[in-house]
Amino acid sequence: MPSLKNAVVLVTGGSRGLGNALVEEAFARGAAKVYATARDPRTVRHPDAVPLALEITDPGSVTAAAAQAQDVTVLINNAGASVNASLLDAPLEDVRREFETNFYGPLRVTRAFVPIIERNGGGHVLTVHSALSWLGIAGSYSASKAALWSQSNSLRLELKPRGIGVTGLHVGYVDTDMTAGIDAPKAKPRDVAVRALDGVESDAHEVLADDVSRRVKAALAEDLAALYPQLAA
Repeated sequence: MPSLKNAVVLVTGGSRGLGNALVEEAFARGAAKVYATARDPRTVRHPDAVPLALEITDPGSVTAAAAQAQDVTVLINNAGASVNASLLDAPLEDVRREFETNFYGPLRVTRAFVPIIERNGGGHVLTVHSALSWLGIAGSYSASKAALWSQSNSLRLELKPRGIGVTGLHVGYVDTDMTAGIDAPKAKPRDVAVRALDGVESDAHEVLADDVSRRVKAALAEDLAALYPQLAA
């Protein structure tokens, strides 16, 4: 995927936060059209984006969105949830809900749009993971993002022969509504969007968008106590 110029991009969860920043950056790079999806398309902010209703956990909604966006060449799986349920104490339904949104949702959308991207001559899938894909400190959220990371690794192998690249985006906290109550350093959505789409245009397998994701990825080669100091006690 050498350039986003003249590409047709679809961003799930494209009405606010990182999703809105990805919509803006796609246009800045010359995208011909950008679909911005949301449960309520009236919340889409960018004046040039094509608002599109999409609930990624609803198969019917995914099918309807794919039917309306037959010209897509780049899919950005950004929509997600942050339930952070305890794997031991929370209702199992809370854990299942997080996996429905963070694992099955992106898979459902990808399966719907891969034939479209392939028919349009090939393209790219960008999926938003997290530094917590590699760090199990957020219960069901960490588990679902770890599963999503593995999903992308498998899809990358399946999609390469079909002319579709896959980039996984890893980042720590991003300064959005979702992290408003968290007192920690946060990356700016635009900075993350720039690095993410740099990765798409360079056909990178993974983008580590901030110092947090780079530190956590590097620590995977160490003993587990490097990631979990409590294990050393």
